[in-house]
This record gives sequence, structure tokens and C-alpha cells, in this order.
Amino acid sequence: MTPFEMHNQTDVTEFIFLGFSNHPNLQGLFFLVFLVIYLTTLLGNTLIIMAIRISPALQTPMYYFLSNLSFLDICYTSTSIPVMLVNFFREKKTISYEGCLSQIFFLVTCAGTEGVLLAAMAYDRYAAICHPLQYPILMSRKVCVYLVTGSWLCGMVNSLTHTVLAATLTLCGPNQISHFLCDIPLLLKLSCSDTSINESVLHAASATIGLTPCLFTAVSYILIISAILRIPSAQGRSKAFSTCASHLSVVVVFFGMSNFNYDRPDVGYNLDIDILISVLFCVVTPMLNPIIYSLRNKEVKGALARQLRFSGKASA
Repeated sequence: MTPFEMHNQTDVTEFIFLGFSNHPNLQGLFFLVFLVIYLTTLLGNTLIIMAIRISPALQTPMYYFLSNLSFLDICYTSTSIPVMLVNFFREKKTISYEGCLSQIFFLVTCAGTEGVLLAAMAYDRYAAICHPLQYPILMSRKVCVYLVTGSWLCGMVNSLTHTVLAATLTLCGPNQISHFLCDIPLLLKLSCSDTSINESVLHAASATIGLTPCLFTAVSYILIISAILRIPSAQGRSKAFSTCASHLSVVVVFFGMSNFNYDRPDVGYNLDIDILISVLFCVVTPMLNPIIYSLRNKEVKGALARQLRFSGKASA
């Protein structure tokens, strides 16, 4: 497109989401399904945060990280689902240009932070199982705060970089996004200006804040499993593995869904399949995390049960 043609185009001030547009008669059902998912996510993660705050047995680094993960999942799901729920009642499902950039910033921040935080949690499990005598020093309160703060800083710096670069794009139309949320690759497709810098930064970020935490977590669990297999008693092996089973399950779900969402083969295009994959990653995964921890972790289950009994007595 020539500069003259770009000048004559109308600047984009809002975007129209095409997600779920293939099923106009199911908007009410979609609203109910996603409302239940959203409320379940909020309730599950809030209960875990409260249980960790009030239970003395859960005042350990592992549960400190878990409470931050639950808070992160609440932020993550609240960035996309409320807008989606409102749009189910609109004939034209729109979001403003500023709202789109804001959604990109918070989504990328939460996704990047969660990947780094899961890597920090893997390091915590590695220190606990492979270096138990040094664990109080390796995972002191100060170290835990640094790791959580560093996770958020990594996510925010990465997201701010992408958002600022996205704001420099020239968007001349069309303004239709084949999705239910804003994301950087979707915005690049709508740009009528050079996107080479954005794409280069996106690839660099995928290799650093995307791939590096995944590899770090994988190496940590190779060392953890190797250490567990050297434990002589079966009971000892079972107890050691149970301390990291919940986190390992969350790691597999998050990185598996993330890889499937962003790195799946581009063979043809189907809006319904694309939406389903993104729903699994952006909507279902934050709901699964508290369910996994509450089902597989006896201490969390016990704390939640005590909290629910206390709430029942208080209401009575």
C-alpha cells in the first residue's frame, strides 16, 4: 500500500469480534457456559488464596507461589471473559482500539508471568527434593518474594514492549478480528504498515519468555524424578512425588495448551477450531488449576474443608 493510499484509508477506532459468530442461535447457551466457567474460576482461586492465608500449615514457599498463581489466574480470566459475556448480548461484538490494546497488555502480562512463575515453582520443588537440608536457605522468604516479583516484571516488560510496538502500527481496515479477544498476531494481520520489527520481537520473546521457562521446568523435573527414583523405599518415593504431582499436572496443562495454541501447524483455517483451542488455553486452564490442586493435594483439601466448615458455622 502506497503512502497516499494509506492516507486515504479510515483509521480504525474499534474492532469487531467474529468469534462465535458462526452460531448466532447459541449465544444464550454460550453465555451460560462461560458465566459458569468464570464464576467457578473466581470461586476456586479465591478459596485457595483464602485457605492459604488462614491456614498455618500452608505458610510455606510452595503455597506462597500457589496463592500468587491463583491471583494471576483470576487476573488472566478477568481480562477476556467479562468482555466476551457482554458481547453475547450485542449484535455487533465490538471493542474499542484502546480497549484492545489494554486487553493485549494484560493478557500477555498474565501469560508471560504464569510461565515464569511455574518455572519458579519448579525450582522450589527441585530445591525441596534434591537439596532438602539447604531448602530453608535456598527458598527463604526473601528469595520467594524476589522470584514472584521477577516473574511479574518479566511478564510486564515483555507485554509493555509488545503493546507499545502494536500501538505504532497503522491500522487502515478491515477492523474485523476472527476471534473473541485481541492478541498480537491478530493485530499484525490487520496492519497496513511494516510489521517486521513486531514479528522479530515476537519471535525473540517466544524464544526467551516462552521457551526458556518451559525448558527450565523440564530440566528441573528431570533432576527431580531422577532424585525420587534413587529413594530406597517405595513409601518415600510416593511421598516425594506427591509433593510435586499437582504442580507437574498444572505445568503439563499450561505449557501443553500454550504450545498447541500458538505453535500448532497452520494447515487450513477453521474459525470454530481456532476458537475452541483458545478457549481451552485462555478460559479453561485458569479454572483447572485450583481443581487440580484441590483434588491432588491433601493439605489444600484439608484447609478448604476447614474453611467451608467455618463459613457454614459463621452463616448459621
